[in-house]
Amino acid sequence: MALIKRKLKIKKKMYSFEGNPFSKGITIKVFIITPKKPNSARRSVIKTEISIFKKVLAYIPGIGHNLKKHSLVLVSGRGARDLPGVSYRCIRGKYDLSGVLNRLSRRSIFGIKLADNLKKKIRRKFRQI
Repeated sequence: MALIKRKLKIKKKMYSFEGNPFSKGITIKVFIITPKKPNSARRSVIKTEISIFKKVLAYIPGIGHNLKKHSLVLVSGRGARDLPGVSYRCIRGKYDLSGVLNRLSRRSIFGIKLADNLKKKIRRKFRQI
């Protein structure tokens, strides 16, 4: 009796990236959409053509942005949950998308370095001669 081997198809969440965690994209259009029913806001979204020539919608997190047509962005998965059809997110602080200004908490998500005046001064154990 011969065993039949079958390959299982694994469903990929980020089908547009072909297995990569991030993808570079060129902005085609910048616009604002509203979230679905219980939430109410105006969310910034871009239509971008990623490096494997697919067009996807990506959410721009944070307050304000500087994107225009033909700007370069880095796109990852995990889009906004309350925006239907938007399953990708832009990474702040990479390529043409700047970080959020005057941000003090959760800076790594929004592409901001720690300001020089907030850095703790390192105490020297031994005095320099």
